[in-house]
Amino acid sequence: MSGYILNFHLWIVLLSVFVDVQCQGLNTGIGKGDLLYENSMGSAKQMTDWVMEGPAMTEFRDGWMHMYSPEEEGHHVLWCPVDFPSDFIAEWELQNQETDAGLVIIFFSALGNNGESIFDPSFPKRDGTFSQYTKSEYFNNYHISYYANGKDNREREVAHLRKNKGFEKVQVGETGIPIHSTAIHKIKLIKNNAHIIMYVDGRKIIDWIDQGQGQAVWKDGKIGFRQMKWTHFRYRNFRVWELKEDRN
Repeated sequence: MSGYILNFHLWIVLLSVFVDVQCQGLNTGIGKGDLLYENSMGSAKQMTDWVMEGPAMTEFRDGWMHMYSPEEEGHHVLWCPVDFPSDFIAEWELQNQETDAGLVIIFFSALGNNGESIFDPSFPKRDGTFSQYTKSEYFNNYHISYYANGKDNREREVAHLRKNKGFEKVQVGETGIPIHSTAIHKIKLIKNNAHIIMYVDGRKIIDWIDQGQGQAVWKDGKIGFRQMKWTHFRYRNFRVWELKEDRN
């Protein structure tokens, strides 16, 4: 009887380990494949094909792209022109230039309902209004807020992952970029099909698997940098790689 209990206990332990590994996506062996896109973001010439939506300016100094809204006029999104595959690793650096208030978001897997580009001419023009991105009738995306110190929600600090359309909060993560930090921070975003992970300076702040309930898992699409109107960050060294996975 004791042997039966021991074997049953061992089976439960092994099952728990298996379930935990599956829930975490087993990212061992995942790395960078071919480089898909690289932009140092250091000059206006390098950013000519990016698309700004909303009342914002970009300025280039010392190898950085500054982005802000003059007189805090409005929220804004700056889109990379490339459609990336479902599986990728993206990295970039950024630094806060105004710690009083701000909110920084990354959109990704942004694609039309029927596979159209988000710049399809049949889609209504966008101006940075949040609902145009989170509750659009025309396209879907995920977004992560990884610096959160808005004037409308002071010192929230923790990262949120949402699935759009619908502004569905699917994970409350860990603390993102510290709200008063003026350091340079390195961001890594990994999308392995349904598994989404984000790191700030090597520290994991988001780790979630989309089970595709209610809405499909979003796959290919564009990446966009969003700021609320109080925000002034500078950015550099945006790179995106294919995801390389070794299952051997």
